[in-house]
Amino acid sequence: MGLASASRAFCACLLLFTTANLQAQIKVGSFSTVLSEIAQKVGGKNVVVTFIIKPGQDPHEYQLTPGDLGAATASDLVLLSGKGMEGTYLRNLRDALPKQVQVLAVGDDIPSLTKGADEGKDAEKEATQDPHWWNSISETEKATAVVRDALARLDGQHAADYQAGATAYLSLLKELDSWVKRKVAELPRDRRILVTSHDAFQYFAKDYGFQIDSIEGLTTDQEPSVSHVTAIIAEIKKQGVKAIFLENTLNPKVSVEITRESGAKIGGSLYADGLGPGDGETYEGMLRHNVTTIVDALK
Repeated sequence: MGLASASRAFCACLLLFTTANLQAQIKVGSFSTVLSEIAQKVGGKNVVVTFIIKPGQDPHEYQLTPGDLGAATASDLVLLSGKGMEGTYLRNLRDALPKQVQVLAVGDDIPSLTKGADEGKDAEKEATQDPHWWNSISETEKATAVVRDALARLDGQHAADYQAGATAYLSLLKELDSWVKRKVAELPRDRRILVTSHDAFQYFAKDYGFQIDSIEGLTTDQEPSVSHVTAIIAEIKKQGVKAIFLENTLNPKVSVEITRESGAKIGGSLYADGLGPGDGETYEGMLRHNVTTIVDALK
């Protein structure tokens, strides 16, 4: 065989090898920015992750587009936040996906906090799952294990790689949790009152001993009533709350009005519904930003 022929044969083999490797990668479409990061960290070189919902988007307001449906359809695994976060578009998504696409609502495999819409005999009936599990590091650890196991089921050949990726990410989360506990310890317990734009931090509050007073409900389309806003202003004055917090994806109008009436200041902007631009581009960055903003404003 001549040199030119040998070179062509080598190139052809290299192309086939590269194509085979690319085809072997698991394609993941994620409707959660936090799950997108988890899938990348756990999956490593064995996965290709598409952020269908992108950092900075409000997942409560998201509407399924033809392009996003195409990305989901081309995936081997579709990751959802679960616990009702996906809202009205979920039925259309499930109906449109081919049977071979596996859909995993990760939050549904994590214990839920619930909130009753009203007190009284109908409260249990109306109780709603809180979908904001990612604001708890311990719940994010559970989500990491769920994603690891899903990838291993899809691609048993690389199960050891997924285990190693998950172990490394869980180590990062444990270090992050230790830092959060040290930072929160700077804040006396009687000052751990967190007033936010919408009710997204109950899992965080459970872990670190905060009381939550939110202006809007579990979703950002639940407009606050006049009586609810009045009650929050009264609570801020009664407790001597120094600051209330905006969110990076929400209009601050009502929050600003509350500061005028209550005397509290704006303590800063938090990442409530997932990753976002700036400090919140990573999960660790998001948590460090939120905790530092909260503690420093309330001290």
